[in-house]
Amino acid sequence: MATTIHEPPQIVKAPPGNGGWRNLVPSEGSPRAVQYAPPPSSTAIWVVLFSITMTFAAFTSALIVRQGSSLDWRHFTLPSILYGNTAVLLASSATLEMARRRVASFMGGARSQVGSPARWLYVTLGLGLLFVAGQYAAWLQLKGEGFYLATNPSSSFFYVLTAAHALHVMGGLGGMVNVLRKLGQSRLRRSTLDATSHYWHFMGGLWVYLLLLLWMKL
Repeated sequence: MATTIHEPPQIVKAPPGNGGWRNLVPSEGSPRAVQYAPPPSSTAIWVVLFSITMTFAAFTSALIVRQGSSLDWRHFTLPSILYGNTAVLLASSATLEMARRRVASFMGGARSQVGSPARWLYVTLGLGLLFVAGQYAAWLQLKGEGFYLATNPSSSFFYVLTAAHALHVMGGLGGMVNVLRKLGQSRLRRSTLDATSHYWHFMGGLWVYLLLLLWMKL
């Protein structure tokens, strides 16, 4: 009577790589293909920016249509403080980039060379608050000239557009506070910092666009 001898199971070693379950290899075939999945914050920020773009595109379309069909459209000079506010917001983008590089170096291990990584984040936060305060001063200046929300269609669009942008800037300030909190707790991820930076730079570019739009149409 023939005796069947079974071969012992073969142990296939995983190739070197990132380690963990990603390197498991089936005994009968080639290694599994591992697809990279971006962090949730990296994906969500582009969805948010797209939604904001569509919102302000709708505002722009409404302004152009309303001006073209209006017989009572009243032009006025934009408050001069808006130009100073623009410089402040653009400066905050520069300080945020400086902060991002220092925080990245800090997280990469060069802690003795960076010093306080949160310093430029606080500077950016202060400039953002200064921008919002400047926008409020612009509303007061326009109010002092007799232009209110319901005075004229042109002044209505000014208040709506600048207020909507200011609210989104305040959302960015909230995100920056969250970055500072996580940095202080050593729980900050690079993707969170990058998403906050992308959002803030977008707010700066959006404001330059709105200022040009208001300057040409109002």
